[in-house]
Amino acid sequence: MRARTRLLGRRTYDIFAAYWPNKEGGEDDEIATLFNRVPKYVASRGKPDLSWVGSTQLGSDLAGAVREIRDRHEHVKVVGSLNLVQTLLREKLFDRLDLWVHPIVLGVGKKVFDGGAVPTNLTLLQPPAAGPKGTVYLRYGLADGTPAMGDMGAPDRGAGRDT
Repeated sequence: MRARTRLLGRRTYDIFAAYWPNKEGGEDDEIATLFNRVPKYVASRGKPDLSWVGSTQLGSDLAGAVREIRDRHEHVKVVGSLNLVQTLLREKLFDRLDLWVHPIVLGVGKKVFDGGAVPTNLTLLQPPAAGPKGTVYLRYGLADGTPAMGDMGAPDRGAGRDT
């Protein structure tokens, strides 16, 4: 059986590496144990501190490295790391895109789908799920073809709706 792993951008890695190695045995033990146990791959052009056990920096061929990691590991999960996520989206180096839509508007911050996002067809893999506070979980996979303009297949919200 292939192992699970984490693929992280440099900033997310630095934040996680400063926090999770010291949290086993506490209230965050379950996630700390997982994060400390799995291999961690860091996408960075710089020289990150790789003292967190199981950490490896990826080389300059990110697409090739990600393909190799995907062949070697059963589950490759990216958390945060929006610069890295944008690269994975552009290169179509993902099997599944999990989005959590929270019912807040911040107005600032890094966008997942920035102005340079590559048009990509996605297919909904399971019905959306909503949490008790209105957070909606969406799970998408890559779909064939090139996106076409036109009917977006929006659900019918009924007559007399506000526009």
